[in-house]
Amino acid sequence: MTDSFPTYRGAVYPWHCDHMGHMNVMHYAGKFDEATWNLFHHVGLTRARLAEAGRGMAAVDQHIVYERELPAGAVIEVSSRLIEVREKLIVFEHVMKDIEMQAVAARTTLKAVHLDLVQRRACAFDPARAEDMRGHLSR
Repeated sequence: MTDSFPTYRGAVYPWHCDHMGHMNVMHYAGKFDEATWNLFHHVGLTRARLAEAGRGMAAVDQHIVYERELPAGAVIEVSSRLIEVREKLIVFEHVMKDIEMQAVAARTTLKAVHLDLVQRRACAFDPARAEDMRGHLSR
């Protein structure tokens, strides 16, 4: 992954696991979501900046590929990269690795829209913010 950077680090606990002893899919989604907010902060979509402007972000499309099971006790890291910035939408990828095994466990690609929280519909990013985000695009 070009231009990716760490956005989450954590561990798999027994209560994250399903009846087969591996991390349940709901926890992959949760850890990827935490990585998303770290990515957003990195590219300037901070909670404070969004709130001040009456804006928000919402996922509209997500694809997850599970490549390796994660047992309780696994230490994981998610690295992320920004793939595309459009007028109202960004596309990004997260890759989750088992740190000890140095193996990819899962990856996800998401599309998220910029929302006007009053009108409850997609709206354009501020042009300066969009240009700044494009400076973080993966090459």
